[in-house]
Amino acid sequence: MQKSKIHKIIRKLRRILLQVPEKFLLVDTSQQKMFLVEDGNIMHSYTISTSKFGIGNKEGSNQTPLGIHRIEEKIGDDAPSGRIFKSRMDTGENWHPGLTDDNLILSRILRLHGLEDGINRGPGIDSYQRYIYIHGTNQEEKIGTPLSHGCVCMKNREIIELYDLVEEGTIVVID
Repeated sequence: MQKSKIHKIIRKLRRILLQVPEKFLLVDTSQQKMFLVEDGNIMHSYTISTSKFGIGNKEGSNQTPLGIHRIEEKIGDDAPSGRIFKSRMDTGENWHPGLTDDNLILSRILRLHGLEDGINRGPGIDSYQRYIYIHGTNQEEKIGTPLSHGCVCMKNREIIELYDLVEEGTIVVID
């Protein structure tokens, strides 16, 4: 990640939010990477997967939305790695190889809320209403290539690590 890209994002945050948070997440869709940035420095880097349908904000598109978001909800505090979630509820079941080839929501959920009216917040484009998450997946071998239906997918051990490093309210920039 180039320092110039981080500075560009910081300028955007300052312009839109009127301040720059000390800590934020930056999802670089072109690199399929996510960075935890603190005080302008990359503290952690994760390989991720965004939508196999591309980038876009329209409801029903199954695309990953761009723009500034915040973590609205953290779900899965004490769940074991590989726990299956459906409709944001812990099913009590753990994923195991051979269970399904579907891209499941596993381990932890960070539910995103768009902060930009007309971009990722509002009728037909609302990231929160589209149920856009950062979450673990059972398709870890595909991480680094687009595979989701709009969410940002991570390896399970990495979403568990990240979950403990961020709070509700943390800013997430998808670029």
